Amino acid sequence: IKPGHHYTCEVPHDSYMDMMYMPDALNAVTQLMEADPARLKHRNSFNIASMSFTPEILFEAIKKRIPDATFDYNVDPVKAAIADSWPNMMDDSCAREEWDWCPKWGMEAVIDDMLAACRRKAGME
Repeated sequence: IKPGHHYTCEVPHDSYMDMMYMPDALNAVTQLMEADPARLKHRNSFNIASMSFTPEILFEAIKKRIPDATFDYNVDPVKAAIADSWPNMMDDSCAREEWDWCPKWGMEAVIDDMLAACRRKAGME
C-alpha cells in the first residue's frame, strides 16, 4: 500500500473474514509438534484461528497509518460468495485447550509489520 494510491476491494465492506498471519501459522505447527501427546485428544486435526475483520475495518486501520490512501468497492459476486461462505471466526478451543494455542499477531501488528516490510523492500528505510 502506497501513500496517495487508490485500492479497490472485490468483497463487500461488511464481510467478516477469518485471517492469520504466516508467522502465527508456522508457530502453530511448531507448537503442535512439540505438544505433550498425553494432552492431545484430537490427534488428526485442529482448527486454529487468529483474527477476524471486514475490509472496512482493515481499511480504517490502514488509513490511520496512510491517511491519503483511498479505497472503494467493486464487488465481484463470486469472490463475495466465497468470502461470505467462510465462518466469521473459526472455533479453535480444542487447540487452545490441548496445546495452549494462542496467536501472537493481531490485525494492527500485522499491518505495521507488513508496511515496514514494504518500506524495506522499496528502500524507504
